[in-house]
Amino acid sequence: MIHHVKIAIRSGMRWIAKRLNQATRGKLTPNTVTLSGFVMHIPIALLIGSGHNLWAAVLLLVFGLFDTLDGELARLQNRDSPRGMLLDASTDRLKETLIYSGAGYALALGSHPAAAAWAAAACGSSLSVSYVKAKGEAAIAASRTNLTHAELNRLFGGGLLSFEIRMVVLIVSLLVNQLAAAVIVIAVFAGFTALQRLMQISKQLA
Repeated sequence: MIHHVKIAIRSGMRWIAKRLNQATRGKLTPNTVTLSGFVMHIPIALLIGSGHNLWAAVLLLVFGLFDTLDGELARLQNRDSPRGMLLDASTDRLKETLIYSGAGYALALGSHPAAAAWAAAACGSSLSVSYVKAKGEAAIAASRTNLTHAELNRLFGGGLLSFEIRMVVLIVSLLVNQLAAAVIVIAVFAGFTALQRLMQISKQLA
């Protein structure tokens, strides 16, 4: 089911990327999309922190999925590059830090103050997923010289709760006002995903 959700998200972003590329005649760059998505996560975090969950969900739906959109646009324009991948991965981690900071603030001041600790745990688990992936890619790159950057990037992107799925969980939770439940789910299952990737990488290195 999760695999089908990820395919559906990427398929939708691929369609949007084609339309945007046609509308801008190729002048809209993937890095512009990446940076725009990151900047818009500042008001999203503020909206979450102030309890405006509906607006936060709408903006997160639009801009939170820019991570997939910039990648599809880069492939469409043949602009895949190590620099773009670094910018994309780095801003994704900063976006998640902003979101969970807003969530922690809202929960600490709301009816579930203890859940603020789960927001911090969700942030840590989410960052661990990406950290394990990055270290795994570095370890594999050091032992294999025949892989491209794009191939390395796709090598350890699996697991139960990837970035796209975490964003979907957050969007749904904001729409139904269940932010506390969402951070608990993400904290637990993102941690499990990090362990999944660690085991996968260890097998590759062995």
